[in-house]
Order: sequence, then structure tokens, then C-alpha cells
Amino acid sequence: INIIAFYVTTRGKEGSLRFVANDPDRAINVLKAGGYRMKIEEVIACETPNHPGGLNSILKPLKKEGINVDYIYPCLSRLGTGGTAILIIGVASKDRERTLNVLKENWIRVLNEELYRL
Repeated sequence: INIIAFYVTTRGKEGSLRFVANDPDRAINVLKAGGYRMKIEEVIACETPNHPGGLNSILKPLKKEGINVDYIYPCLSRLGTGGTAILIIGVASKDRERTLNVLKENWIRVLNEELYRL
């Protein structure tokens, strides 16, 4: 199992790890077998322009549409020979489809299954 992206937070003695794995089903089985508590959430992976203001080109249209980004973290790998950065974005499940539409309307490429091949 390869970890493609991750984000760690701590609060007191508690911690949480958000991650994307190249084989989600296998990762879930390993964590269950290890007795770990987990919560499975859908995320959005999108290409981020590699220039000053690149992150803003993703966040500004979402803000304009009133979509709250719950969390955001980068992938460890980059896409293609040009090394395009990829961000993992978490939004409320009720906003997921709208978020995908806003990103596509603003020419932001969203990755699907190709994310798992990075």
C-alpha cells in the first residue's frame, strides 16, 4: 500500500491522520485488522497551477459560490513530467457535486482513478 497524500493533526493526547492510499480497499482492511478506528470520507483531488496565486485560483471560485473547504493537503507525488502539484480537498458531502462543478467550470482539472496510479 502506497500513501499518496497525508495530513496529521493532534489535540492533547489524541491525534488523527487523514490519508489517501493507492489501494483504498486494502488500506481499510489493514486498518480494520489492526483495530484502528477510522472514518471514511470522499475527497476531491485537483491539479493546482504551479505559479504564485495557484492555490487562490482554486479557492477563490469556491468562496464565491459559498463552498466551505473543511481541509486541504498536498499529494506527495506530482502529476506528469511537468510536475503539476495536486491538492486533496475536503468539503461537506452535501457540497461535493457543486464543488466538482465549480472546479470544472473554472478549468481546474479534477483527478479520478488516475490519482491512485501516482
